[in-house]
Amino acid sequence: MAVWDDVVGQERVHAQLSAAARDADARVTAEARHEQPPDASKMTHAWLFTGPPGSGRSTAARAFAAALQCTSPDRALGGEPGCGFCDGCHTTLVGTHADVEVIRTDLLSIGVKDTRELVRRAQLSPAGGRWQVIILEDADRLTEGAGNVLLKAVEEPAARTVWLLCAPSIEDVLPTIRSRCRHLTLRTPPVEAVADVLIRRDGIEPDVAMSAARATQGHIGRARRLATDERARARRATVLKMPLRVEDIGGCLKAAQELIDAAAEDANQVAEEIDVKETEDLKAALGASAGGRMPRGTAGAMKELEDRQKRRKTRSQRDSLDLALTDLTGFYRDVLALQMGSEIALANVDVRDALDRIAGASTPEGTLRRIEAVVACRHALDSNVAPLLAVEAMAVALRAG
Repeated sequence: MAVWDDVVGQERVHAQLSAAARDADARVTAEARHEQPPDASKMTHAWLFTGPPGSGRSTAARAFAAALQCTSPDRALGGEPGCGFCDGCHTTLVGTHADVEVIRTDLLSIGVKDTRELVRRAQLSPAGGRWQVIILEDADRLTEGAGNVLLKAVEEPAARTVWLLCAPSIEDVLPTIRSRCRHLTLRTPPVEAVADVLIRRDGIEPDVAMSAARATQGHIGRARRLATDERARARRATVLKMPLRVEDIGGCLKAAQELIDAAAEDANQVAEEIDVKETEDLKAALGASAGGRMPRGTAGAMKELEDRQKRRKTRSQRDSLDLALTDLTGFYRDVLALQMGSEIALANVDVRDALDRIAGASTPEGTLRRIEAVVACRHALDSNVAPLLAVEAMAVALRAG
């Protein structure tokens, strides 16, 4: 399976990256033979992948990184880099290649300290002799100071270093950085293409795969989780009941609290899976005694870990809440489609009765106002408004229509 197989519905991006990988391979081959490298105009040292959530930004970046590290002998016979089977491709895709660093954060931002370490690594020569590739999956979470630190490395890169930055939109990255990157825009993949990936790669039943792909409107990661995680399906069902529960103020407040509680439960489940192991590993590394007693002078390290886990839990809760609001927006989008007599496919056909009920009891203008209320709630959360207050305000606005 070629590394590009999971870059779903992005034919134009695939073509550009394939051409750049071929130029990069020709350059490495020429230098290894002590020949004059060709003009690799399609290859550059910094790339910016943007696109809506679920479009596969990080997947495209990983596929490109694998193609850059491809060592398949078929390349000498005119084969395209990125075979998917050689050691370079395989280790890149599974995350163990020595010259490919993937940076993602489970916190709210990426700070100066972490970015300086990235810049230091970027100056090293690749251990395997091909490329040093750094994939920054959350470039939009760089603080202003961290962005300024990164700018110098992007401006003056090492000869064999490639930066692959991923962000939802070009506006999420500092102008000084994005102006030095080659920009690739990914689109939301078609529902059918996402379902095909779930069937082919994850072995999911066709009906389940199509239902998950349709419900998540082409978001690959969410579709996979919805198709494989019973808890995710239960949370979505809870969210889609909200429009029917905001008929009075009491119902609004109760529905808002349940939405917050569901997000908190989701964050707690993530924390339970990670925090305990992290804490035990750190205690063992610091030399805790059999009874759990910590050596003197280690309290600071434990406090730092606790603070990091708390920040990660906050982000997990916000991400879960944002996911719920996305599902709610999709519900009202379907309502509006019914009210306008549109022939577009509905995302939430499994709650068609609720869609019909809301569509018949309101107007398109009211539905648009409700969508705007959900969007306003997302903006409020981004501005650090207390989650419960923001969701309660949204619920009241949904009642008013």
